[in-house]
Amino acid sequence: MADVRLRNVRKSYGDTEVIHGVDCEIADGEFVVVVGPSGCGKSTLLRMVAGLEEITKGEIAIGGRVVNDIEPKDRDIAMVFQNYALYPHMSVFDNMAYGLKIRGVPRSEIEARVEKAANILQLKPLLERKPRQLSGGQRQRVAMGRAIVRDPQVFLFDEPLSNLDAKLRVQMRVEIKRLQQDLGTTSIYVTHDQVEAMTLADRLVVMNAGVAEQVGPPIEVYERPETVFVAGFIGSPAMNFLPAIATENGLSVGEARFRAAQRLEPGRNVTVGVRPEHLELDPASPTLRVRAELVEALGADTIVHGTLAGAPLLARLPGTQRVVAGDEVPLRCAPEHLHVFDGATGKRI
Repeated sequence: MADVRLRNVRKSYGDTEVIHGVDCEIADGEFVVVVGPSGCGKSTLLRMVAGLEEITKGEIAIGGRVVNDIEPKDRDIAMVFQNYALYPHMSVFDNMAYGLKIRGVPRSEIEARVEKAANILQLKPLLERKPRQLSGGQRQRVAMGRAIVRDPQVFLFDEPLSNLDAKLRVQMRVEIKRLQQDLGTTSIYVTHDQVEAMTLADRLVVMNAGVAEQVGPPIEVYERPETVFVAGFIGSPAMNFLPAIATENGLSVGEARFRAAQRLEPGRNVTVGVRPEHLELDPASPTLRVRAELVEALGADTIVHGTLAGAPLLARLPGTQRVVAGDEVPLRCAPEHLHVFDGATGKRI
């Protein structure tokens, strides 16, 4: 096992820079998830750690050793891909053992390692099968088993659950987290799914257009997003963003008045962020009133869609609340749940 350090890591294709100076220190045994939308550079960053992409500038170190010019096979990492990358003509055993065979590991040690990994992943009854005889979840387990038998310093996961259905993704997510905790191996995991990221990570790296906009524990990123992008990407349903003007007594959003936790210069243009789950029904002293344009009754939750000051507004209410389209809904948001961002830069104030 080892720590991983990224120092001012940059990647360019010709004159176009796609990774803009990422800095991150990943502790020994830590599970870090790199999350962001398609095209943000997260997989490129992972491939640079793996050695599959050259680094244009900066430095990557694994276990204290700078690996910029070291071949992927010599970095002591194991990678799990989105498409499993199994050999279709080989059995499960041979797929898991292949990397060890080409490295010249003795047969007895190969068998011991494969058996251990198969027991961990509940693959022992499937060792003689070919990939075509396996379900998607079983194939993903084989891909993970192939990585485990390597006993690497670092696991790299490149969107490994993207090809699975929703129910199986939840199951495999739990298995990956349990596996990493049991093995204690440093892991870097790439995904575009923010729920996956929140549930798996010890820390998140939120990427946007090649920039690591925020690095921190999932709850910290959720509760104190540093930018409008992070605030809108982390959380489901997404955070509401409302154009506001700072006043002597708080914030003005159209006809609504919010009390703010901090005092701002009156007249300053800001963006107010409020999560749908932090809007509560309050007929007695509402912060705002919104006309329900659409209501989604989801059982445990009721999602109310409306508009405030020309901006869309969602409120996530308990499923016991009976709201129908056309109702005027009185809502309140506590000042400590308001997020205020600079209107021009999008950065947290």
